[in-house]
Amino acid sequence: MSTPDIRPTQSANQRRSQRVLLAVPLLISGRGVNGTPFTEHTKTLVVNAHGALLQLLEPVGEGQTLSLRNVVTGEEAVCNVVDLNRNSNGVLEIGVEFAQPNPRFWRVSFPPADWSARSPEAKRYASSLSTAPPAKNPAVKK
Repeated sequence: MSTPDIRPTQSANQRRSQRVLLAVPLLISGRGVNGTPFTEHTKTLVVNAHGALLQLLEPVGEGQTLSLRNVVTGEEAVCNVVDLNRNSNGVLEIGVEFAQPNPRFWRVSFPPADWSARSPEAKRYASSLSTAPPAKNPAVKK
């Protein structure tokens, strides 16, 4: 499932990959703005083939290098902070981009860049779902 633009900008129509709402547990490590090392558990809010949006309590700076560890797979990736914003609760939301391309890090198959919900394939899939008979639940007795 892709998400609408979270922070609309002029370049919103020029995305390199689709965004997907996905909560992946992460262990983030790096150096805080004061230079002291930190490690923090968090999870992603949104992912794409090039990085993610996540919440972080530790103050970091734009351009800063962080290490992400996917808690489920144990895989690690280096990323750079590319966006900083505080949400309505005052929690820091940061956008990170992989230092090296790593589209398989999230274990998600992203649709091609030219994919659209209005594409003929998407319409065929949606119409097949609406005409399919409802699935039977063996636990429910009539």
